[in-house]
Amino acid sequence: MMILLDSTTRIPPFEQLRAQIALQVSAGALRPGQRLPTIRKLAHQLELSNGTVARAYRELEYAGIINGRGSSGSFVADNPPVEYTADERHEKLTHAAAEAVRLSQQLGATPSELLAAIDSHLRQQEQPS
Repeated sequence: MMILLDSTTRIPPFEQLRAQIALQVSAGALRPGQRLPTIRKLAHQLELSNGTVARAYRELEYAGIINGRGSSGSFVADNPPVEYTADERHEKLTHAAAEAVRLSQQLGATPSELLAAIDSHLRQQEQPS
C-alpha cells in the first residue's frame, strides 16, 4: 500500500490517509479481505501519531470500506462501496500523473528518472510486508 502525504496542503493528514485508502480500495489496488497494516505500523511508516491513523481507520470503517476485527487487525470489506466511477478514477490518475511530472521537473529529473522512481515504488508495493 502506497500512501503519500502532502505536508503543504491544508487537508489534515487523517483525511489524506482516509481518501487514499478509499481510492485504492475503489481502484482495486487493495482487494476485499486484504489485511491493512496495523495502526502502529502505519503510523510509524508515515511518521504520524497512532491517533491520526486510528481516526482514518475509524472513518473508513464507518463508511463500510474496511472492517476492524479486534486484535486480528483491519481488513478491506468484502463488498466495499465503490467510491469512484471508471471515468473519475481515470481523471484522478491523470491528475496524479501530471502532478508527478510537474514535481519531477521542479527537481530537475529526467523522464527516465521519473519512470524509474515510479517503477521502483510499484515493485516495492508488490513485495509482501
